[in-house]
Amino acid sequence: MNIQTTCAIFILLFHTTVTAKQLSFSKNTIDDRVQFNYQWQDQAKVTQSISFTVDKTVLFDRFRNFKAYKASLAKRYINQGIKKALSQQNTPNVHISFSGGGDEMHIEIKSQNQQALNQTYQTIEKLENELLQTYLTDNFYHQFRAYDNSLAIKPDHARIANESVMDFKPLKTLILDKVSIQNVRKVSNYVLGFVQSIPYATLESRTTSTGAGFNPPLRILWENQGDCDSKVTLTAAIFRSLMPRIKMMLVFIDNHALLAVNIPAQGGELTINVDGLTYVLAEPTGPAMTLMGQISPESEFAIRNGRYYAEPFFAQSNM
Repeated sequence: MNIQTTCAIFILLFHTTVTAKQLSFSKNTIDDRVQFNYQWQDQAKVTQSISFTVDKTVLFDRFRNFKAYKASLAKRYINQGIKKALSQQNTPNVHISFSGGGDEMHIEIKSQNQQALNQTYQTIEKLENELLQTYLTDNFYHQFRAYDNSLAIKPDHARIANESVMDFKPLKTLILDKVSIQNVRKVSNYVLGFVQSIPYATLESRTTSTGAGFNPPLRILWENQGDCDSKVTLTAAIFRSLMPRIKMMLVFIDNHALLAVNIPAQGGELTINVDGLTYVLAEPTGPAMTLMGQISPESEFAIRNGRYYAEPFFAQSNM
């Protein structure tokens, strides 16, 4: 990855940036649906509004079991899986015993045959890796390697965004009707203004909180708040529902998140380059009401210094 920039100084730009302002928000239950009503002031200080409904079943069932990752629960799952697998396997020349339980189970392996002993250790290591991946996938998490090469666990934002796209399909006609000129930037800036105006909740440390405070897209609407990771995931889902084929990257820096869209850059915009493609950066978090290609000085500093992790969010083949 490398960075491409045009000649702009964003510090001056942000001194005159409009602060996000959600003028009103309400939600009403109508039979088996919930109606959401929003009014906000956009980047040009023009009042915008949108109202839409979401089926209650979808609203409350989508990611209903999503919760913060707990290493102890993952360890318990892995230990149970290893114990079950080893108990069912024939391990000649090796004696395996278990003590303790839950996330504190201990395995004792004894053998006079060093080759059989090594093979058993390899089997256990393989089981640990496979069971961890299964646990993470089942709970919408994944491992990622940060810009500093550290390995950590976080919500699988791209997968969550992808599985939320269908929930926002009904917004496509509503949003396109609101935008006078239907081009990528006009549509994107409308959505950015909508998401930026949703009240912000502070992001817990991504590498230590492992999902604490993260709201999947529909939960942001219900609670009318979200941290930067949550807002980027929501924005990505809406963008994908509006622009199915455009390539995007979810960009994570320390305690913050951005979105990057594969469209031609205009003068004064900061971009990243991934695998030969240029992506224009956007900052959905707020409270600054910023347009495509505008990010905060702190975000710019991180991007310029390569202190970021970019996660692909491309169209699925079934879209």
